Amino acid sequence: MNILAIESSCDETAAAVVRDGREVLSNEVLSQADMHAIYGGVVPEIASRNHIKVISRLADRAVSEAGLQKRDLDAVAVTAAPGLIGALLVGVNFAKGAALALGVPLIPVHHVRGHIAANYIAFPELEPPFVCLAISGGNTCIVDVRGYTDMSIIGATHDDAAGECFDKAARVLGLPYPGGLPLQMLARGGDDRAFDLPHARIAGRPYDMSFSGLKTAVVNIVHNAQQKGEELDRAGLAASFQRTVSETLVPRTMDALRDLGYDTVVVAGGVAANERVRGDFAAACARSGARLFVPPLRLCGDNAAMIGCQGYYEFLAGARAGSDLNAYATMEIDDLTF
Repeated sequence: MNILAIESSCDETAAAVVRDGREVLSNEVLSQADMHAIYGGVVPEIASRNHIKVISRLADRAVSEAGLQKRDLDAVAVTAAPGLIGALLVGVNFAKGAALALGVPLIPVHHVRGHIAANYIAFPELEPPFVCLAISGGNTCIVDVRGYTDMSIIGATHDDAAGECFDKAARVLGLPYPGGLPLQMLARGGDDRAFDLPHARIAGRPYDMSFSGLKTAVVNIVHNAQQKGEELDRAGLAASFQRTVSETLVPRTMDALRDLGYDTVVVAGGVAANERVRGDFAAACARSGARLFVPPLRLCGDNAAMIGCQGYYEFLAGARAGSDLNAYATMEIDDLTF
């Protein structure tokens, strides 16, 4: 089954062709990061307009790179939630038109489910059940993945997502957008115990997280140093920040693994590319004897191959959408109301 997949939830326009869920025939991604860098973050209007400009030719390129004709496509899958509503609507409306023109089924896909599915592409041996930490610029949650389409959130952030916190910390440190990689590079030269940053806990919610206090602490440290005219240990602050984020994410995920009785940990999303998080998970899983799956860097960020992969399993589960398919800025991973 050949699925044309479309992803436009934020500032990457992506199209891919995926066969039978796990074989990626093409995976095209156009990033707008340079356009948004001057603003220090994504401008939704700019993102939406640029999706409109490139989405049609990018889909054509994906089909061509897959070595197929349009008549060889069996379905169209598209990210319908969550994300920037204007950006999502571009992808959803393009996908509706493509499915109608091709006379094939339209499959709506939840963006976070897609990030989880990126691991199926990278690791053919991976099958549910497992516990997954999904960490990106817009989402941070611990997911009980009981099956390919049977999953529920058991822990989540109460405020900022981990990736959003990375970007804000990087910005106050004077680093370019997107901030994850520049902050990681700066942290390599720093002492990760240079600053004692807050670790938030949510009473009665052992798997839940909060990053707003950490973000505020970093901002205050930088501003206090500036106001006093003191030299700031930027590398130490970056390293301490990374350590604190990882110490928030890893133990909660490992606790969930133990409590669910699983033996497999999966990490997904853009922040899964962070070397400190990857290293701490590797060490924690080695100590506990658990299997760890983290996608290669090319599949951590937003892409359409992951949407095509999850779209295949949603199709097998009976998911279909009509011409009335809408996009949704927010939606729980286990409450699909497309």
